[in-house]
Amino acid sequence: MGEALLTFDEYCDAIVAQTDLLARHVKGADTSVPVPTCPGWDLGRLLRHVGGDHRWAEDIVRTRATEPTDDDMVNDPAAYAHLHASALGGWLVEGASRLAGTLRAAGPDVPVWTPADEELVQQSAMFWARRMTYETLLHRADAALVTGAEFVVEDSFAVDAVEEWLEFATVPEAYEPLPGVPELLGHGRSLGFDTGAAGAWLLDLGGDRPVWRRGTGAAAVSVRGPVRDLLLFLYDRPAPGVETRGDAELLDLWLGRTRFWLEA
Repeated sequence: MGEALLTFDEYCDAIVAQTDLLARHVKGADTSVPVPTCPGWDLGRLLRHVGGDHRWAEDIVRTRATEPTDDDMVNDPAAYAHLHASALGGWLVEGASRLAGTLRAAGPDVPVWTPADEELVQQSAMFWARRMTYETLLHRADAALVTGAEFVVEDSFAVDAVEEWLEFATVPEAYEPLPGVPELLGHGRSLGFDTGAAGAWLLDLGGDRPVWRRGTGAAAVSVRGPVRDLLLFLYDRPAPGVETRGDAELLDLWLGRTRFWLEA
């Protein structure tokens, strides 16, 4: 996979900063309000999920886990249900700070289990630093949509998050044949993503597996818009600034295949 664009320490800082922004977005908000971008969740469930994610990742890194660990704190709706809505902001920031501290104490290269493909991703604390940065950032977008807060993202973070997405798009689950699902790979199939000054990418689906690179080129589908909106578009969030042209069926098929991990 491609190299991360940010340093390990920058990710550790970002986990705390993004969580602090999230807590500000929801301060005083009604946590029973539904979150349309996370069907079936209300705002309180969203916040408990993010805090649970941080604590799950912290436990994996702190214990140097080498195999999958119990993720009930992330996916069980009852997890942390006892926390009063007024306490969620501080609880979120505390968990993020603890995660960042554990990551720094471990260092980027310490071996730990990750849910990513071992052939494509180094099984290390660096994975968790990057993943938790963007897990927090995207759920901040969900919260901002509910509360009306402005969702601002630095281009450097949005670009790196897009590239993380493109890396996930190369794992076997995203392209291997499935019963009853049209074939994704094929001659002449490619997708172009162009954000202007922030960057451009070309994803080639013409070989045995998807391959992406930075830059432009001939593509069956083009997706254009500000990098923040492209990131939201990839994550199936409202992205009014994005325009698409070309083979819409191919784009829909690719999005359906690559978004498999959002349900994980």
